[in-house]
Amino acid sequence: MKMFHSGQWQTGSAEIEVTNPFDGSVIDTVPDGSTDDITAAIDGLVDGAGVMRRMAAWKRSDILSRCAALLRDNESRLAELISSEEGKAIRESRAEVRRSASTMQLSAEEAKRLTGEVVPLDATPGGENKLGFTLRVPCGIVAAITPFNFPLNLVCHKVGPALAAGNSILVKPATDTPLSALALVELLLEAGLPAETIACVTGSGSRLGAAICRDERIRKISFTGSADVGRQICEMAGLKRVTMELGSNSPLVVLPDADLEKVAAATCSAGFTNAGQVCISAQRLIVAGQVHDELAEKLAPMIERIPTGNQLEKTTHVGPMVRESDAERVGHWIDEAVSAGANVISGGERSGAIYHPTLITGASPDMRIVKDELFGPAVAMIRADDVEHSIKLAADTRFGLSAAVYTNDVTAAMKFANGIDSGNIHINGGPQWRADGMPYGGLKESGIGKEGPKYAVQEMTETKMVVFHGLG
Repeated sequence: MKMFHSGQWQTGSAEIEVTNPFDGSVIDTVPDGSTDDITAAIDGLVDGAGVMRRMAAWKRSDILSRCAALLRDNESRLAELISSEEGKAIRESRAEVRRSASTMQLSAEEAKRLTGEVVPLDATPGGENKLGFTLRVPCGIVAAITPFNFPLNLVCHKVGPALAAGNSILVKPATDTPLSALALVELLLEAGLPAETIACVTGSGSRLGAAICRDERIRKISFTGSADVGRQICEMAGLKRVTMELGSNSPLVVLPDADLEKVAAATCSAGFTNAGQVCISAQRLIVAGQVHDELAEKLAPMIERIPTGNQLEKTTHVGPMVRESDAERVGHWIDEAVSAGANVISGGERSGAIYHPTLITGASPDMRIVKDELFGPAVAMIRADDVEHSIKLAADTRFGLSAAVYTNDVTAAMKFANGIDSGNIHINGGPQWRADGMPYGGLKESGIGKEGPKYAVQEMTETKMVVFHGLG
């Protein structure tokens, strides 16, 4: 596929092969874009920002609604594309396409809700006979730097709100998974989006990302990825507005009164969806000592039965990781934990880029599989003494994106909710659950700002204060 900028589909001086992580076969190629492409893309988007700013809200809404319909109409094709380039099981890719359509439809609705407020200026001395109100205006050009793990829906979570708010948008998709983003651009153009209002430049993240961050014409950057890269972006961005949706090592706490059948089912889903390559994957399973062994006995055979293999086969639940090197890294981290006293009671094997779903017991807070973000298909069990100890273990992290607890004790649940610094708290549900319309974002090193179309639109607009003097 070609990349898109300056109102046209573009080639480059070199190409990048996009491969299927299951068998290494080449799916397609994309241009290896340069910093000159970024400059040219932004040149075009300057005019595009003016076009979007002048476009009536109902027209922006209409374009996004048509795009949502096209996403639904193309579900099978897009799901196969997602699975082929990313490694996600086809059943999950179909769900991602449906979520993407929902995200764009939610964005379409928000395009009609850009409102300011009347400010009571006479509430302070000197404000008499004055009328004040605010206007919400677009930032201008929004840059979206997107990850590989949800190569369509997480692009929609940035593109949809940016366009709804009246901005032009530059997308820099993950190098491993650019095809889904380019397919979205095709559908937006088909839906009637003016060509000068969107760009999608493919290529090296470090090279293109730096060019994006340093260009003063970019007013807003929305990034999803690792905390380390997010920090680098913030250092380069200067006075730009930023939304950083970063990583985590989400805890799932199990108290003595929990329904263990529900916990086991939630762990299998929240721990191994997309081969664990989800920011809010259940990585740390913190279990009360009274039920620890019983839960481990329930979980081990369930995890062993999770079907792994070719992601394009309907029966597969866990496909390959996006790169074989990532599967190797997961293996190294697990080997480190075993050397430090942990036990692998299910899984622990690798086949190429596939790392089989794994359950580890005997984990401790100082192990890398507990304190850092694994981003792979393994769950580490940690034994806790009581409610307070469980909360202490769950809170002992530099991250804070999502956390969950299973209990029927309302008091314990509220202690957990109040004691954990996390952007999302789940009671009797896994930490990986997300509705596309909810405010979503982290605390601590898990990020800055919120996604979800309503909240992203607020972050992609700015406030003007208007004051009429001498009205009395």
